[in-house]
Amino acid sequence: MAKVIVIPARLASQRLPGKLLRDETGWPLIRHVYQLCLEVPDVDRVIVAVDGEEIAEVVRGFGGEVVLTEAELPTGTDRVAEACRSMSLEEDDLVVNVQGDEPELNPDHVVKLFDLLQDHPSCQVATLALRREGKDSAVDFRNPNRVKVVTDAGGRALQFSRNPLPEGVGEGIPEGGWLQHIGVYGFRNRSLEAFRELPRGELEQRERLEQLRLLEAGCEIRVVIVEEAAPGIDTEEDYRRFVEKTNRMREDRGGQNPARNVPAETSDRGKMDYDS
Repeated sequence: MAKVIVIPARLASQRLPGKLLRDETGWPLIRHVYQLCLEVPDVDRVIVAVDGEEIAEVVRGFGGEVVLTEAELPTGTDRVAEACRSMSLEEDDLVVNVQGDEPELNPDHVVKLFDLLQDHPSCQVATLALRREGKDSAVDFRNPNRVKVVTDAGGRALQFSRNPLPEGVGEGIPEGGWLQHIGVYGFRNRSLEAFRELPRGELEQRERLEQLRLLEAGCEIRVVIVEEAAPGIDTEEDYRRFVEKTNRMREDRGGQNPARNVPAETSDRGKMDYDS
């Protein structure tokens, strides 16, 4: 049973166009994510699924493995599914879809998804969520860029939404807190093959959340709760925060890039790509 990480990457983004090309840290954003994926133990391959040669050239430039996919695919998971089909994986091989805008991903979170799929052979799809509590989470609770999820008692997802879910009282949050979805997914390869054949449902198109395609089709999604998670890069403010944090870490390490201590002056500035 192979373990594969696939990072979907394209050149456009509705919320922050060209974000994976941004390189104010000395590395393009996609390279930060790729390096973190290499740190996940016992992974057989890390692949970047790209939408064209422009991105492919960038990824090859920093030594990454590339699979070319159709340019006009609607979501990152569609891109991951197409890449996996071209790789001739077995039905039970495990694939984790890591978004290209998660440069502060905790590699242990990927391990949790692989472990859940290995330990529960009937589970086809898994994802992550972070429990949020306290008044300081109220702004994020109403931020459409912070996706919410509710689960049943067994940890199976019931719904995902960009809207407050479940609804709080007034401007507050629900009693007991809420779950913020972390956009990292684990699949058995057979479920990715099925995903490619499913129609895009009304909820998916309204919310712009590809995981709703699976829920609308009756697919079970298990949710692993994690204790901490850095936000992804969805807005200009998110990216500025990441740049400032990375630069501070570099200064603390004597001018070296925080990811695997690669000297910043050897990075590929001006080259990069972008995730679905």
